[in-house]
Amino acid sequence: MKALDRKLLRDLRLMWSQALTIALVVASGVAGFITSFSAYDALSWSRDLYYADARFADVFATLKRAPRSMERQLESIPGAAHVETSLAQIVPIAIPNVADPIIGRLIGLDARAPQRLNKVHLRSGRMIAVHHTGAIETLVSEGFAVARQLKPGDRLNALVNGKREVLLIVGIALSPEYIFAGMGGSPDQRGFGVFWVDRQALAAAYNMEGAFNQVAVRLAPGATEGPVIDHLNRLLAPFGGITAHGRDLQMSHMILDSEIKEQRVLGTVLPSIFLAVAGFLLNVVLGRQIATQREQVAALKALGYDNQAIGLHYLKLVLVIVVLGVVLGLALGAAMGHWFVGIYADVFRFPELRYRVKPVLILEAVGVALSAAVLATLNAIRATVKLAPAEAMRPPAPGVYKPMLIERWGLQHWVSPAVRMIFRTMERRPLRTGLTIFGIAVAMAIVITGAFWRDSIAVLMNTQFNQVLRGDVSIGFIEATPARIGHEMAKLPYVTAVEGARTVAARLVHANHTWRGSLQGKVVQPELHRIVGMDRQVFAPPLDGLLLTDRLAERLMVKPGDTVRIEFLEGRLETLEMVVTGVVNEMMGMNAYIERHALNRILREGDVINQVTVAVERGHEDALLNKLKELPRIAVAVSKSVMQRNIEEVTARNVLVFSGILTTFATIIAIGVVYNNARIALAERAWELASLRVLGFTRGEVSAFLLGELAIEIALALPLGMVLGYLLSAAIVNLIKTDEFYFPFVIQPATYAFAALCVLAAGIVSALIVRRRVDSLDLVGVLKTRE
Repeated sequence: MKALDRKLLRDLRLMWSQALTIALVVASGVAGFITSFSAYDALSWSRDLYYADARFADVFATLKRAPRSMERQLESIPGAAHVETSLAQIVPIAIPNVADPIIGRLIGLDARAPQRLNKVHLRSGRMIAVHHTGAIETLVSEGFAVARQLKPGDRLNALVNGKREVLLIVGIALSPEYIFAGMGGSPDQRGFGVFWVDRQALAAAYNMEGAFNQVAVRLAPGATEGPVIDHLNRLLAPFGGITAHGRDLQMSHMILDSEIKEQRVLGTVLPSIFLAVAGFLLNVVLGRQIATQREQVAALKALGYDNQAIGLHYLKLVLVIVVLGVVLGLALGAAMGHWFVGIYADVFRFPELRYRVKPVLILEAVGVALSAAVLATLNAIRATVKLAPAEAMRPPAPGVYKPMLIERWGLQHWVSPAVRMIFRTMERRPLRTGLTIFGIAVAMAIVITGAFWRDSIAVLMNTQFNQVLRGDVSIGFIEATPARIGHEMAKLPYVTAVEGARTVAARLVHANHTWRGSLQGKVVQPELHRIVGMDRQVFAPPLDGLLLTDRLAERLMVKPGDTVRIEFLEGRLETLEMVVTGVVNEMMGMNAYIERHALNRILREGDVINQVTVAVERGHEDALLNKLKELPRIAVAVSKSVMQRNIEEVTARNVLVFSGILTTFATIIAIGVVYNNARIALAERAWELASLRVLGFTRGEVSAFLLGELAIEIALALPLGMVLGYLLSAAIVNLIKTDEFYFPFVIQPATYAFAALCVLAAGIVSALIVRRRVDSLDLVGVLKTRE
């Protein structure tokens, strides 16, 4: 073994704890990168394979009713390769001995002909047979079946067009349209299920023999969706067609695509920060480590080693540390990525959720980590190897001494000599002090970034379920109903308050910007389902204009005072222009609001509603839900407590798991930064500390000089870390923002306190280790220095 290699092993043995903490920081960055990007790759890869295999459609349209004779015209649309029509209806579902409200989407499946688009994938059981009499055979979506522990042979009840029917489960299935299954974007696998039944049976139940109300189109190679959508809209308009749309507005695809984009952002931003901190640490550690080895470098040069050999020696030192971190990070990242994808399997249902760590991903992680390390330490290595032997053998030139700031201000009598010595050391090396403070502050900022998600989830849940939705049960009717039904609902057992609303499908247009959604008509002063901004300000729906969410206003490029065109997509298909009177920064969805009576006047349909929110006496919610199952005009009844439980079980759980991973990585970085700075400070000042011990200072007094400096640096870093943590967290929230969802940006004082405690704990542990090393200093060995 070469002499320099033996020196390398000796240096690593002496600084093993510093090398390990830096390697852990590198491992955190690499693991974060591999975890996020492998999860991103698993989702996107599994999605693309499933879409291709199941022939997922490119364009979708919903309408009231059209004859099947229209299918030939639809198939002749330029750019359409395949067109498939179907029937779909929303119905209440009842499971024996289950009080929770359950919504089912019945989809007609032609048992006599194979599917060409959106193929249903059978997971267990068998396909449905042609319905004759008795129970209706059905396939049920896997997510709902797993959540409700259903299996082939089980029976359910469905209120189909006012008539109670028995559904016999014969198989468990998946569909590319329902990789994510839920109502309104909520991952409600317990309260929402998809049921595929014989198309003829469904058509007979709704008097839609020879008709359809759903269209799916697959584009021909090279075709674009815009012209196809326009042509489809023109053909379906006479049949109550609601504007056709591409995959970007298909609920399952939209939610899945949003999650994939979020993983890509988080896999880029956070690991980059981790690796930047690792590079910073390597720069500081190696630069100051080399500074303590000036005499060794001089001796090596005097013995004939050239600059290249010495530079390569220190580069090997860096590479050993980084390679150790990379290996740990790759192993940890692959394991965590596989585990993380397993969590996604509870929300997104694929025939096979495939996980892999692509070789290119490993090469990217290794390349980024090694590049960051080499670039961060290149200057330190270059500065070392350029030293002439004679210059390197001399101790560093003493600094330029001058009165300190507190001395110039005449404050030296206010502090003890020991404190003045600490201030003097810090002031005479401002760059080193500044870098130390900044490094500790960044570590604290990363801890805040990992922990603030819990605060955001808490605010989101409180706002949506205490401030916005203050009623207990939300009810949707099959069709618009006279508002007097609200009085009938108020007479139901245990109902204490009722609030009606009217929503209508519409398209908003401003210049060349469009949005398709629902215009919501609310009472003048909503109390049970309110409009609340992120600052908890309550808004009232305007009487003669529109109130838009901020993301919708941004999408349409409008501001208060601008005019938008409203194209109603149901009822009279009216078109009119209205002024935007205000903007509200809601968390969920892109919404447009107007006062209910004003909406009724515009539609010229009388005082009608199609939604009701009711408040219920505490403890009697299940009784009301059971009563609602008997009412034929009700399409859906959703319990607030059930919605809240579902979100907590799925979305909130996943976010909190992710937050825990980030917090762990961030705490490792905080420990690495603080500990390494303390150890390097000890190495640099060992001669001074030994001299003080020889002069009669006690171990505690000598330790106070060193640890006092660390304490002041931590104290100065804490407020800076809070500011950096706030800015970094805000940037991440903005990067993952989507049209449908804005994660509330909230950092509670407890989160700042937690981050500060992490840094302080790292400081205390580092101080104890350093104090122990100070106590065991070899005074004779340290004081043997060349003069």
